[in-house]
Amino acid sequence: MPVYEYFCRTCNTRYDKLRPQREADAPIACPTCHEENSVRTLSLFVTVSGTADARSATRDSYAAGGGCACGGACGCASKN
Repeated sequence: MPVYEYFCRTCNTRYDKLRPQREADAPIACPTCHEENSVRTLSLFVTVSGTADARSATRDSYAAGGGCACGGACGCASKN
């Protein structure tokens, strides 16, 4: 089950909730004010590990575009 991030428009609280995908956009009560005036927000994350050369290769593969399966963003294409 994925974790989704929400923003309460009533009290400006940001929180996350573990919910089934089919309920991701269903109304949800804010844990602070208990109002159902929340919207799902875009979740972003970045991970960087390894040596400076590996980080540079990964950054360059993102610039090349694509997702995974050797499309560029996973970095596997740069290992060939």
